[in-house]
Amino acid sequence: MPEAMGAGIRIIAWNVLSLAIALVIWQLASRAVGSPFFPAPMQIVDAFIQLATRGDTTGHSLWEHSWASIERVLVGFGLGVIFAVPLGLLMGLYPKLYAGTRAVIEPFRFIPPIAWIPLAIIFFSGLTRFAFLIFLGAFFPIFTSTLVGVARVEPIHRKVGIVHGASKLWILRHVVIPTVMPDIMAGMRVGLGTAWLTIVAAELAGGISTGLGRMMINYAELIMVPHVIVGMLLIGLIGFLMNEVLLLIERRLFRWRWQVSL
Repeated sequence: MPEAMGAGIRIIAWNVLSLAIALVIWQLASRAVGSPFFPAPMQIVDAFIQLATRGDTTGHSLWEHSWASIERVLVGFGLGVIFAVPLGLLMGLYPKLYAGTRAVIEPFRFIPPIAWIPLAIIFFSGLTRFAFLIFLGAFFPIFTSTLVGVARVEPIHRKVGIVHGASKLWILRHVVIPTVMPDIMAGMRVGLGTAWLTIVAAELAGGISTGLGRMMINYAELIMVPHVIVGMLLIGLIGFLMNEVLLLIERRLFRWRWQVSL
C-alpha cells in the first residue's frame, strides 16, 4: 500500500510539473508572438473570472453554459450505452444475425454525427436534438467494442458451464458479460470523447442560447479570443474529469488487470 501511494504521488507530481512547463512555454510563446489573438495564460484566467462572476454578454452564467452541455452529453451518452451494449451482446452471441444485417448497420458507422445536424434541426428541437446527435456519436464505439469483446470469450469457458448444466442466462451473466466488460468500458471512453466532439459541433450550429459551444461562437463573433479559449479549456477539463470517473470505475471493477489506461 505505501508503495502504491508513493507511485500515485509521483504520477501527480509529474503531471503538475508537465502542466507548469506547458504554461511557461505558452507564456513565452505569447510574448514572442505579441498578438492579441494569442493571449497569455493570465488573460485566460482574467476571462474565466469575468465569466464566472458576471456571466457572458447574454446574461448566462458560466455554470449555465457548462451544465447545459454536460446534461446533453449525459443524456445522449446514456442512451448510447443503453442501446449499444445489449445490441452488441446480441449480435456477438449470434454472429449470423450480425452477418445478415451488416449491410444495414455498418454504413451508418461511417457517417459522422455532425452530418446528421441538418436533419436533426429539421426533425427535432431542444434536448431531443442534442440527445439524438450524441447518441449517434457514442453508439458505434460502444457497440463495436462490445461486439468484438464477445468474440474474445473463450469457448471453453462457455462449454464448461454447459457441461455443468448452466442455463444460457447464467452463462451470459457469469461468463460472457464479465469477460466483455473491459471492452465495454474501453468503448465507453471512446464514445464519451466522440460525444463531446459532437455536442460542441451541434451547439455551434445555433438554435440555442446556452452551452459551451454556443458561448464560444458568441465570443468568436466578437473576436474575444481569451473567452473562446476559456470554453475550450472547460470542455477539455470536463471531458478529462468524466474520463477519469470511468477509469476509476474500471480500476475498481478490474483490479486484476495490471493496466487499464490507453
